[in-house]
Amino acid sequence: MAIHYNLAKVYAISENDPEFVQQIIQLFVTEIPLDLAYIKQGIEDKNHQLCYEFAHKIKPSLDLLSLNLAFEEMLQIESWAKSDGKKKEIKEIFKSVSHQIEKAIKEIKKDFNLQMTNT
Repeated sequence: MAIHYNLAKVYAISENDPEFVQQIIQLFVTEIPLDLAYIKQGIEDKNHQLCYEFAHKIKPSLDLLSLNLAFEEMLQIESWAKSDGKKKEIKEIFKSVSHQIEKAIKEIKKDFNLQMTNT
């Protein structure tokens, strides 16, 4: 039962195509953790461009799965990266968004009987 995510938008754009929905959630659980790792690395290395690119890439997925708070926080990360902000300003926001995404991925894996890996 979806508590940390909502697939209503995915079903709407797919016209209730279960194969399309499966592809979207599979991409989400496999790609988003890797993208988050790039953002984390960018924060640590003060590589604002890297953070911006991956924050920008992740945003539509967060919106699509109705991870609204994570989406808003990703906007903050994107804005921080654009303005070359200080590292300590963004660490808590990144921690929060990572935690929300991690909970959503665990729930998606359980709900869709996906292979449980180290996420």
